[in-house]
Amino acid sequence: MLVTVRWGRDRFQFELPAPDTQLAALRHSIALHTHLNVFHLVHDGAVMADDSAPISLYHLRPNSTISIVTDHNDIPTPARNSEQAQIAAIAAELAAVRNDLVPPHTQFLHDLSTKPRAALSKEHLRLAELLLQALLRVDGITPEHDWDAARAERKAAVKEIQGLLDKIDDAWSA
Repeated sequence: MLVTVRWGRDRFQFELPAPDTQLAALRHSIALHTHLNVFHLVHDGAVMADDSAPISLYHLRPNSTISIVTDHNDIPTPARNSEQAQIAAIAAELAAVRNDLVPPHTQFLHDLSTKPRAALSKEHLRLAELLLQALLRVDGITPEHDWDAARAERKAAVKEIQGLLDKIDDAWSA
């Protein structure tokens, strides 16, 4: 299950371990990525403080956001993203869309011809919202002007996700 870890202006996708894993293991993995020594993790307004507690205690869901909070005097400036890091972030978001949203998207398009619209209304709203969120996350990645490969990857990802969103909206309005 992928979650987003937010640290200042930086965001990165993180694969969560098994639900019975202690928070200390997650904190250690994030510390390796950010090079922070002391920090707090916050999810849905609650500080994730008990390192011995399993991560299931914090009710993380797919696409949840965990924020990193540090004391102002302990904050090293986040490393600037490299082109490869941005390409990896785009690829991770696109992989999440393909794995988590394309199968229900395909099923929804099939169900439109067999089930009444009223029964599919919630699923339409859910899929449209999740696709829009993914589109905005990819669109929020802004490569430097001279990073042609990252720009091309971002453009292709936006086009693919927008295509999925257009298909679902066109089928719904038909």
